[in-house]
Amino acid sequence: MRAYRRPLVVPRQEARRYQADEAREGAHFAERLPGGGLGMNLDGEVTFVTAATAELLGTSASALIGALPWDVLPWLSDLIYEDSYRRALFTRLPTSFTALRPPDVWLSFRLYPGASGISVRIRRTVAPAEKVLSATPTPTAETADQEAVLTPASDEAPTRVGSLYHLMQLATVLSQAVKVRDIVNIVCSPVMSAFDAESIALLSVDGTRLRVLGHRGLTEEASRILDDHPLDAATPAARCVAEQRALFFTSPKEMDHAFPGWSVRSHLSAFALMPLTALGRPVGCVAFGYRAPHQFGSGYRTLFTSLSGLLAQALDRAQLYDAQQQLARRVQDLLLPTALPDIPGLEVASRYRSATRGVEIGGDFYDLIRLDSGCAAAIGDVQGHNVTAAALMGQVRTAVHATAGARPDEVLTRTNRLLTDLDAGLFTSCLYAHIDFAAHRALLATAGHPPPLLLDAEGQVTILDVPPGPLLGIEPGALYTSAETPLPPGSALLLYTDGLVETPGTDIDASLAELADHLRWAAASPPDVIADRLLRQAPAAAGTDDVALLLIRRQDGHP
Repeated sequence: MRAYRRPLVVPRQEARRYQADEAREGAHFAERLPGGGLGMNLDGEVTFVTAATAELLGTSASALIGALPWDVLPWLSDLIYEDSYRRALFTRLPTSFTALRPPDVWLSFRLYPGASGISVRIRRTVAPAEKVLSATPTPTAETADQEAVLTPASDEAPTRVGSLYHLMQLATVLSQAVKVRDIVNIVCSPVMSAFDAESIALLSVDGTRLRVLGHRGLTEEASRILDDHPLDAATPAARCVAEQRALFFTSPKEMDHAFPGWSVRSHLSAFALMPLTALGRPVGCVAFGYRAPHQFGSGYRTLFTSLSGLLAQALDRAQLYDAQQQLARRVQDLLLPTALPDIPGLEVASRYRSATRGVEIGGDFYDLIRLDSGCAAAIGDVQGHNVTAAALMGQVRTAVHATAGARPDEVLTRTNRLLTDLDAGLFTSCLYAHIDFAAHRALLATAGHPPPLLLDAEGQVTILDVPPGPLLGIEPGALYTSAETPLPPGSALLLYTDGLVETPGTDIDASLAELADHLRWAAASPPDVIADRLLRQAPAAAGTDDVALLLIRRQDGHP
């Protein structure tokens, strides 16, 4: 084995040394170039910056690394500069703009996009004759080195930008949007920037009315005029949807002829509205506004038409998703307890987080039941992440409630018989605890559920060993065994589902030990604070499983 170690280690060390030398040489190379430069990732965060760049921008390199430039530099906080970045990222075409660093330093920025981010070249320049709030893509390498300022794009610019590649990029972005909020964000940022628009609005058909889902650059009066009006109202958006045709107004005169006073109210000189239709029915419209008269050449109209089809499908899909989400949340709220009972002598905290994408509903459940001699607590996990699992979860909760007060093993035995009779085809894990205040103890039984944790009054944590029983719903004649543990005042019991501890590829004993450590570290905190901390530490933060937990603490000074 020794013969193989040396050849494997040495090349790796040499590779690291070579990479370090290469990184230093790259940094030296960038520093020798005139002006400054920085690198940005796809989220807009600065990943590389030269010393010359920091000096040009009037800040330190450490302040820029890992940050968004427009967050660090107030004079770059105008949305036009952020839009220039998004335009370059979205169109994959070089973009340039000029900005004033107070009090009197003018800087030119040229953005060169790529698959992994954007490279930015920064130079001093002269003050432009007029600052126009519109960034122009730099079309060729020859023009890339010329000092350029922000100038309005021509009416035919989208003919080039609106190529097949551009539409494919739009389709990709919209296909990844899930919620209506995602569509609004896309419309109000990259789409608006790609069309050189100075205002944009996305409207949706809601029954017989039109409602603004989101807008940017519109005056408050214009937003009110467009929002919450019947489809037969005398507004531009209502006409666009009612007639199911695009409307183009190239000048204030055209706008006011069709809708008197619209140019004054909107502060716009040109307006374009596109209907959004999916599966033969209207779903809304999108409106683009311009401060100066605009001719809307064939390039614009072609791209507008293509965009409207993509947006309509994405919006229709997102609205269906949001409706499913709302229904799922309603079902979940009905099946889980809205509030746990207030039981004297107990402090209780509960948490639930679903990991299902698409329909946020799962089969995890918890419950706390008041009894004459104390209380009962239950927690469980129904197989699956759908409405069927949630419905079965409701039946399990009902069965536990109906038998609460009996010994824990009897509660699980009776609940198991009910589930096997239902033959739902889904299996359920469950842990049931009967807390006896007078005897200062807890009786527990489990049906294939993770073991509870006991936190004593001294802050020590024990993983309780409860005799395991089979999952509910498998064996009709399954029997379960109860176990007893002391639960004096000042101690607490933690019940949870496997989403709080299980990580693929990780030993469950190690995960339980880690959970015990987290509980021990938070022992002195109130139950709500402990529950929040444990939930933040859950490995399901990446969306791998549902999480439910129930923390019950006996208060000091109570019998």
